[in-house]
Amino acid sequence: MKEMYNVSASPHVRSGVTTAGIMRDVAIALAPACLFGIYWFGVSAFTVLLASVASSVVFEYLWNLLMKKPKTSYECSALVTGLLIGMNMPATVPLWIPIVASAFGIIVVKQMFGGLGQNFMNPALGARCFVMLCFTGRMTSFAIDATQNSHLWHGAASIDGISSATPLAVIKNLEAGADVLSSVSLKDMFFGFTGGVIGETSTLAILIGAAYLLCRKVINFRIPVAYIATFAVFVLLFGGHGFDPGYVACEICGGGLMLGAWFMATDYVTSPITKLGQIVFGIVLGIMTGIIRIVSNSAEGVSYAIIFCNLLVPVIERYTMPRAFGTLKTRKGGAAK
Repeated sequence: MKEMYNVSASPHVRSGVTTAGIMRDVAIALAPACLFGIYWFGVSAFTVLLASVASSVVFEYLWNLLMKKPKTSYECSALVTGLLIGMNMPATVPLWIPIVASAFGIIVVKQMFGGLGQNFMNPALGARCFVMLCFTGRMTSFAIDATQNSHLWHGAASIDGISSATPLAVIKNLEAGADVLSSVSLKDMFFGFTGGVIGETSTLAILIGAAYLLCRKVINFRIPVAYIATFAVFVLLFGGHGFDPGYVACEICGGGLMLGAWFMATDYVTSPITKLGQIVFGIVLGIMTGIIRIVSNSAEGVSYAIIFCNLLVPVIERYTMPRAFGTLKTRKGGAAK
């Protein structure tokens, strides 16, 4: 027989949702943050995004070709991975770094573990952490193209770029109880007029993309809301600034928290499938991010927190998986009663 059909017992669930469709929706949702990053950081941001996307697609194509696997470029997962890698890069980074990151994310994190659906951590975050550890200086150098944004800077005609500390770094160095809003601008952090990596500075652009995904029912509220709410409570309790809503808002809008909460923590492959598990996952994420940001010497921590929690997903699913209808709990060491 030329065609073999897999026959299984009813009920049969039919859906028009495809991997390619989901990935296209995610790419569309990432577009506002990407476009703002190009506007704010200049043409260099566009070249970094282009290099990361193109190299991700090429590396996936070459891997499938060499391993004689079916072509998967049409699924657009490499496109999304490339976009996320580029969005997690400073605009001034040499172009070979996003290419190295794409190679690590696509080949090592994704393909060597079986391809889409088999990777144990988010490929874009794995790639970012890899190049962050290898090229820390280049990955933490943030600058804004002053020649493009000369209307925002006095005397910009005589300089090429403006480098400054990110708002999170400024907040990290403040004394306990200091007035945070006198040192950083929450308005600039919300709209994105700050230093940072290409895709994380504008909370507004990220929320626009998140709203699109929610409307398309690609993601749900459970992980992001549990994550952000838990983190907010953590910094209120242990941040050292007392009950300061302004400080909490700056911590939420600063760094990669919003991008991570809405676009990377919600990755289907590396997040729990159970409803309770997703809430637990978000809570653990909030605690881990708070510990790294508040207790450690790092002002960030989102990437490492998400990767750590990716490793916990099998355990979370094991203890939050609902029992099938009609089955009873088993006693420890015994059979069901």
